[in-house]
Amino acid sequence: MFSGATNLQIDAKGRLAMPTRHRPQLQQQCCGRLVCTVDFQSRCLLLYPEDQWQVVAEKLMKLSDTQPIERAMKRMLLGHAQECNMDKNGRLLIPASLRTFAELDKAAVLIGQLNKFELWNEALWQQQLDDSMQALQSADLSDSQRLQDFSL
Repeated sequence: MFSGATNLQIDAKGRLAMPTRHRPQLQQQCCGRLVCTVDFQSRCLLLYPEDQWQVVAEKLMKLSDTQPIERAMKRMLLGHAQECNMDKNGRLLIPASLRTFAELDKAAVLIGQLNKFELWNEALWQQQLDDSMQALQSADLSDSQRLQDFSL
C-alpha cells in the first residue's frame, strides 16, 4: 500500500526517481513495471503497478462501447496508458505526451493512493490541496452515507 507525498524533480529527459522507500515494494510486487495514464477528473497522471493496472483493465473491459460516458472513460484511460519500467537506478521515464497533459516540467509531487500513485505538477498539487481543504471545511459530511461512520 502506497501513501505519503514526495516532492520530486523531473530531469531534462523526462525521468523521475521513485522514492527509495517504494522501490523494494515495486520490485517485489511488479518487477518495477508500472502503467502510467491520465486521470480523467484531474490534471495529473496515475501510476499503477502492473498487477494493479490489470484490475483496472478488467473493469474497463466490462464497460460499454455504446454508452458515451463509459466509452469516453475507456478512451481516456486506455488510450493514454503507457508502460513505464523502473531502471536499475529506480527511475521512470514519463512519456512526453503524458508530461504535457499533466503540465509536468521540473517540480513534481508523487502522492501515494494505496494501490497507485498520482503524479502532479507541484503548483497544481498545491492548488488541489487548497481546493480540497476548502471543500472539506464547507461540506456537511453527514450527508454522505459512507462517511457517517468514518472517524480518525
